[in-house]
Amino acid sequence: MRDFRIPIFLLIVALFLLQMYVMKQDKNVATLKPMVAVSTFSLYDIAKHISGDTLHIVNIIPFGTDPHSYEPTPKSMTDISLSKLVLYSGAGLEPWADGFAFENRVIDMSKNVKLRELRGHTHKDHRSYAFHEQKTIDPHYWLDFANMAIAANLITKEFIEISPSNEPLYIKNRDSYLKMLEKLDLDYKNQLATCKLNTLIVNHNAIGYLSQRYGFHVESLSGFSPEAEPSAKNMAKLITHVKEYGVSKVFFEAFVSDRTMKSIASEAKVSVDVLQPLGNITADEAQKNLTYEDIMYLNLEKISKALECQ
Repeated sequence: MRDFRIPIFLLIVALFLLQMYVMKQDKNVATLKPMVAVSTFSLYDIAKHISGDTLHIVNIIPFGTDPHSYEPTPKSMTDISLSKLVLYSGAGLEPWADGFAFENRVIDMSKNVKLRELRGHTHKDHRSYAFHEQKTIDPHYWLDFANMAIAANLITKEFIEISPSNEPLYIKNRDSYLKMLEKLDLDYKNQLATCKLNTLIVNHNAIGYLSQRYGFHVESLSGFSPEAEPSAKNMAKLITHVKEYGVSKVFFEAFVSDRTMKSIASEAKVSVDVLQPLGNITADEAQKNLTYEDIMYLNLEKISKALECQ
């Protein structure tokens, strides 16, 4: 009786080698695309939507990582060096970028948008917030849809420089993205126009651009810095605010411990939830493929319910 084991084994080996070759070819094709490195989720979201499949967009700061404390890894440094364009948020959000020796085209997006000044900010923060303290600038500018539109226009212009043949696609995708931002702005205005309450209680005021644009007030536990240690005095003050403003829910944010806000919620007998200021997204949000649009609508739903809007 003929033994088929050897031919079958050889066939399996051949199929495995063929699969490895195809995977390698696919990887080679991907790397032929011009690479663009971006540091934060908001810039990543714009870049992915506008570029489609024409560019290889890579994260400098991985999803699920706090951008305030991130330090570049050998891989991210390699990505930066190989990229045709590097986009980072700026305004002190990424301490590692200060003095970084970029060797290619780089854009600090904060130098192109309208930044919000923090009046009366005297809080002494962690070293990564030293720039904030000196310049009194709120770096969370991507929560203003007008700033996102500025960034989308600038990124489109840069992509056309990298790949001129794809200009019609980039213009089309940009226009679609701008319409999405316009709709977000309109929905925020309409949904937050008539609210019973006017104050949100948060652990750290990362939503100043939203509160300024849509006319509500924010009381925070640690002021501007998410890493500041909350004092007993501040906790007591926030509990007083909860009762004074009649709120039924307090908020913390991703990448920050929820322990203190849960303690405040328990003491004040209110509920607690998470807001997403989008400095980065969590690993779970990334796995769900949530976009900037998705998350901003989730934020709107939570804010409007907390403010008891009509």
